[in-house]
Amino acid sequence: MTTVILAEKPSQARSYVQAFQKRTKKQGYYTVSDPVLPDNTLVTYGLGHLVELATPDKYDQKYQQWALSNLPIFPNKYKFVVSASKKAQFKVVKDLLTKADTIIVATDSGREGSNIAWSIMSQAQIDVKKKTIKRLWLNSLEKDAIITGFKNLGDWHKDYLAYKEAQTRQISDWLIGMNGSPLYTLLLRQNGVRGVYSIGRVQTPTLYMVYQRDQAIKNFKPEPYFELNAEILANQQKFVAKLDPYQRFKDEAGLMTFMQAKHVQKGSQDGFIKDVQKQGKKRASPQLFSLSSLQSAMNKRYHASASQTLAAIQSLYEDKLLSYPRTDCAYITDEEFDYLVANLTKYLGLVSKPVALTNTTPNKRYVNGKKVEEHYAIIMTKVVPTKEKLASLPKLQQQVYDLVLRTTLAMFADPYEYEETTIITQVGDANFATCFAAKTLFAKNQNNGALANVWQSNICCFMAITNDLSLSTIRTNIKLVGKSSINSKRIALSITNMQMSYIFIFNLK
Repeated sequence: MTTVILAEKPSQARSYVQAFQKRTKKQGYYTVSDPVLPDNTLVTYGLGHLVELATPDKYDQKYQQWALSNLPIFPNKYKFVVSASKKAQFKVVKDLLTKADTIIVATDSGREGSNIAWSIMSQAQIDVKKKTIKRLWLNSLEKDAIITGFKNLGDWHKDYLAYKEAQTRQISDWLIGMNGSPLYTLLLRQNGVRGVYSIGRVQTPTLYMVYQRDQAIKNFKPEPYFELNAEILANQQKFVAKLDPYQRFKDEAGLMTFMQAKHVQKGSQDGFIKDVQKQGKKRASPQLFSLSSLQSAMNKRYHASASQTLAAIQSLYEDKLLSYPRTDCAYITDEEFDYLVANLTKYLGLVSKPVALTNTTPNKRYVNGKKVEEHYAIIMTKVVPTKEKLASLPKLQQQVYDLVLRTTLAMFADPYEYEETTIITQVGDANFATCFAAKTLFAKNQNNGALANVWQSNICCFMAITNDLSLSTIRTNIKLVGKSSINSKRIALSITNMQMSYIFIFNLK
């Protein structure tokens, strides 16, 4: 009886065989031995997509030249081919799968991984009804996870459905590209536009969205407006207050009418601190990373593209440092939480400042097995690198690992606590309000600030305004500010703000 393990690519196959007790390298495959495996087990691999959809000219020679008369192209049966550069490895895989009694699909645990494996088996004409097919589901390439995975192989039916889903997407991409690209290229040529224009299911709508946004920016017309702000000096602290409730005025005349009705003047007049409201607040650390949220965070923090971030995560996954990258889940199960707790001290050794992490009880904000399907959130594995190992990684991989590390550790920290202070100042019959978010971490939490730079933003400096300012009489001068409603998303958009020079200062009497 022969068992063949089909990996997606050579690096994945190497990770598998390194987890087994014995392995021998052959041409295009390995022989392996381990208590978790049946006797006579082999590990072979694809080279990513060994099998791909044939181009139109493989159906009919007339498609070698683009012509509107040949469109649309809708094959009765879709052809799949192996590229010339991959035929040798395909032959190795085909021969092994043909001889196998049991096939373990061990490609990536996602629809593209399923597509790769089943496309190979289909092209190799493997009769799956005469084979025992099993599926390996993994979230990590570390040794313990691999051994556990091979002890708990899954059924192939769900995997086959994922393959059909991915293949349907693959065919739809082919239809749009092979029809749309020649169609638009030829039509544009008829109108004197040279070049070849690629049309795609994702790329073309995305490009149009970029175009729409660019046109909106290009055609944007700023509208001037006025607002009434205040600069207040109290207890030697200066801060800015805005009209409460906030209002904009289309012109200065409208603002002056409002000021007259509210008995507010540009010159000197009395005012007073009407109220000081304080409210304690808490902010929990963010959820754990899915692929998209990690890509977004990396772009915001380090300006890395989505593809650059994915490549970095993939490399860290293959190095057994991070869990499976292509996940849309922001939760982990109790099993992952337990090993994170067990290795907490080691992870903390990678953080530059000491941190107090005391919440070692699962919190449903992060730990919820019911919301984990195929893959859990992107977290560290049990393999904790040394600082020297991390320093040897490419810069982007260091940044990705550090961000995942700090976000995951923040799960164990107490909530970020701060005090929000709102000050209401009255001038005439008009109120002006300003709000401060003040950092007030308690003593037991004060070391948690080491993680704060990951998940806290827009926390203003605290203004030491105390309740004894309430009803204090102050001297005021009014400031009118003219502005233009600028499209903030426009890069290098140049619009000159209308700034009026009236000075507004509050002084305590």
